[in-house]
Order: sequence, then C-alpha cells, then structure tokens
Amino acid sequence: MPAPKNGLLVKNLIPTAYNVYNARMTLINNLKKMLKVVPVHACGWCSEIHVGPVGHPFKSCKGPQTNIRKGLHEWTNAHVEDVLTPIEAYHLFDRLGKRIAHEERFSIPRIPAVIELCIQAGVEIPEFPTKRRRKPIIRIGRKEFIDADESDLPDKVPEDPLKPLLAEIPDSEVVAPLENEVIPLAEEALQAWERMRKAQNCGAHKHQKRNGQHGWQSAVLDDLIPPRYVWHIPDVNVPLERELRNF
Repeated sequence: MPAPKNGLLVKNLIPTAYNVYNARMTLINNLKKMLKVVPVHACGWCSEIHVGPVGHPFKSCKGPQTNIRKGLHEWTNAHVEDVLTPIEAYHLFDRLGKRIAHEERFSIPRIPAVIELCIQAGVEIPEFPTKRRRKPIIRIGRKEFIDADESDLPDKVPEDPLKPLLAEIPDSEVVAPLENEVIPLAEEALQAWERMRKAQNCGAHKHQKRNGQHGWQSAVLDDLIPPRYVWHIPDVNVPLERELRNF
C-alpha cells in the first residue's frame, strides 16, 4: 500500500507543501501592502468585490434587503479576507485516526485549510503538532489498522523545517509600498498565486450534504482557494457605466 494511505508521507510532495505554505504567506502579505495603494471595495450586503476608485453601479446585489435597495451594492473598503476568501478546516493530530466526534467540534482547533493541507503533506509547524509515522501501518481489517512497532528505531530528533517558514505581517505593521514597488509586488503576488495553486497536488476532501449528515468527496482546488471574480476596468480613470455591463 503506497503513501499516504500507509500512514507515511509522500516524500516528493514535502517540498511542494513548503512552497505552497510560503506562497500563501507571500500572497497575503503582498495583498495587504497593495490594498494600501490600490482601492478595492466590498459590498456590505453580499460577497461582491470591485477593484477600482469607486464601486461599480450594476444592480447585482443578492444580499438581504436587496429589494429595498433595488439591487444596488453598498460599498465599503475591502480587506484581504474579501479578496482571498478564508476557508478553514479542523487540525488533525492524526490524519488516520478516529473521525472528529460531534461533541469535539469546539475543542479541536480550526486553521486555514491550505495550512492544514500543507501540514498533512509534511510541513512542520510547532504550534500544530501532528503524528508522523516512520513505518507503514498494518491493516487488520477493511477499515481497521494498527501502528507498526517503532521501538527498534532510534529516538526521533526534532527536525528543522525543510525551508524557513514565512510569517504573516501584522496589520499594524503594514506599510504602503513606494510607487516603484507596486508593480514588483503585484508580479510577485501573481507568482505566489500560481505556486499556491499547486496545493491541488497534495490532495484534500470536501463536505457534501447527505440528509444532514457529513459525507465526503475529493475536493478540487476551488474548494480550498475559492476564486473571486471582478469586472475588468479598461481605464481606471473612467467609471463603469450600467449600460456597459457586457464588459
């Protein structure tokens, strides 16, 4: 039985997991900086966002009280979470262990799903310990297994991360970039986005409703990193007009 089904890590995916983790941090940090100089608006009633000096005029809001507002959006300043939608998952100490019981749902930490995926793929984060097996599990039934005896192996020595892990910049420390720094920041953010999308190589599952019970199916990339679509503005100095919605 090959990894990761046998409890071991897929060795060649560990560098990818570190790259995805750091790409996510780079993207978040660059977005925080760019939001200081590039205006982005978020609707206070729905999930719509708009990149531009003013919010678009299209009557497409589907949030509460939309009839009263006749579909018009109410625009506020957007945050990173509006641009990069946060998706959380439970952190599992043992990814092959027992399922989380309903009663445990508030006692087990929830962290960004991409980070949990990276941890399960091999990233070591001291704040979120996880069980690392050094021998394949032993199947004793279709859904049952036992851990192999590792007593003959030398004591495990804590290992340094394969690569230095980047950290998120606190909001209070974010400084607006200089004019000549904006384009390199944007280019680096796009590169980080592409690297982060390699998370699809690490594997994940998503929830599917079945009569109120949890059912699981393989997740696709958009489940982990939901895409956010906006109207493209050909000229930032000219506001969009409602009649030109076919852009």
